[in-house]
Amino acid sequence: MLANIRVVLSSTSHPGNIGATARAMKTMGLTRLYLVNPKVFPAAEATARASGADDVLANAVVCSGIGEALSGCHLVIGASARSRSIPCPVINPAESARKVYAESERGEVAMLFGCERSGLSNAEIDRCQYLVQIPSNPDYGSLNLAAAVQIICYEILVAHGQPGQVDDALDYLPASTDEMERFYLHLEQTLIELDFLDPDNPRQLMRRLRRLYNRTRPDENEVNILRGMLSAAQQGVKGQ
Repeated sequence: MLANIRVVLSSTSHPGNIGATARAMKTMGLTRLYLVNPKVFPAAEATARASGADDVLANAVVCSGIGEALSGCHLVIGASARSRSIPCPVINPAESARKVYAESERGEVAMLFGCERSGLSNAEIDRCQYLVQIPSNPDYGSLNLAAAVQIICYEILVAHGQPGQVDDALDYLPASTDEMERFYLHLEQTLIELDFLDPDNPRQLMRRLRRLYNRTRPDENEVNILRGMLSAAQQGVKGQ
């Protein structure tokens, strides 16, 4: 099941952090590293910091966008130290590891980490079903990217070693991120045609709807039903 778990780094600015992440992953039995628009990669500094985890670096998948990096995943958990104005369910590292490990039994899952300076963007959080926050000193919460990856990977390894304690897997396979993105595009188009969403002043409507459906986590059949309803609504508008 560990083979179904991706570690995704978005917009990494320092190649040394990529190498240190590869080392952290391999130490804990994870090997699938995805990089979204890294500033510098490959790089000698990344290889040096990997300290022997060269195979993880060599097999890293470099992606041009977050959608490519998360393609095929049914669960995405993002690491974020900041609270957001539109809340997303927040869990601790141990709980995130249990969910990741349990759901990796049936499909692809991803742990998503943002860039060093600003963390995950709102658009990246829109792709997540949960956020994980690592407890830290309230007076100094500056945690290095690779150190954060190490903590999460350690918790995943612990969950892997205690399968009897993993009891929070869903009894169905949620729709993939690809299917959900197609649904969100269809939903937005329909709401515009219904004059419910003003594209010139969208405010936070689509973000709130994303958080709503990300919490409910519909399966593929349910997404097809929802899209069928949207298509019927569009036909009704065209028939007026």
